[in-house]
Amino acid sequence: MALLLIVSDLSWPKMRDGRAWLSLVVTPLQWMVDLPSRAADNLSGVFVSRATLLSDNERLRSEALVLERKVQQNAALMAENIRLRELLSAGERIDEPVRLAELIGVNPDPFQHEVILNRGSEDGVYVGQPVLDAGGVMGQVVTLSHYTSRVLLITDARAAIPVEVIRNGFRAVALGKGDPDELELQHVADTADVREGDLLVTSGLGGRFPRGYPVAEIVEVRRDPGRQFVLVKARPAARLSRSRHLLLIEHQQQTVDLPPEIGDE
Repeated sequence: MALLLIVSDLSWPKMRDGRAWLSLVVTPLQWMVDLPSRAADNLSGVFVSRATLLSDNERLRSEALVLERKVQQNAALMAENIRLRELLSAGERIDEPVRLAELIGVNPDPFQHEVILNRGSEDGVYVGQPVLDAGGVMGQVVTLSHYTSRVLLITDARAAIPVEVIRNGFRAVALGKGDPDELELQHVADTADVREGDLLVTSGLGGRFPRGYPVAEIVEVRRDPGRQFVLVKARPAARLSRSRHLLLIEHQQQTVDLPPEIGDE
């Protein structure tokens, strides 16, 4: 019968039409038979794609975190480079020899404005040595150990520093008030020529600080007709709560009995 069908298919043209109709009838059956296989393939592709996507997402998330950490590190390094560049520029403007120090600790007592540096007596640091940052005067060394030193900031309530107004040379004493953003000038007469915006620099009196280093900017001058003295408030020029790298000035002290300065009790 198979041979007969082969011969008929080759010699009788109508067999070809019959075969075409037969294929048309069988096609739905073939599609139904193939449906489970195709469905399984599609499902397998979905599950594989989902697993791949989850894996790729996890990898990309990890890479994003790594890149974010690197960006943060680069930002920190750039900020530190800017601060060091400013400090280097400030060091070039200072006539006296300077020594670079790094802040390694802060006094946790809110009523004592002190910081700890990574330089001590072994590095040639001495009690009373002036400390500056790129902006201006920060304070001076009050206690020493072999490898560290403690600096009393100019805003501490125990601190006082002789200053002068750079515009006209008016001299006064700036007192710390325990506020990290405020100094106050002591015993300023009502007739004194002081204005908001005046820059205060070290006067050099007392021998503790060399003359001419920025200390603060006057932000408020309050005159009360019933008072003999003017209330003058100033904002420190140094970044007391942000500076990390500081300069220790090798300044030759003079023993002159003048108004108290930082560290005097």
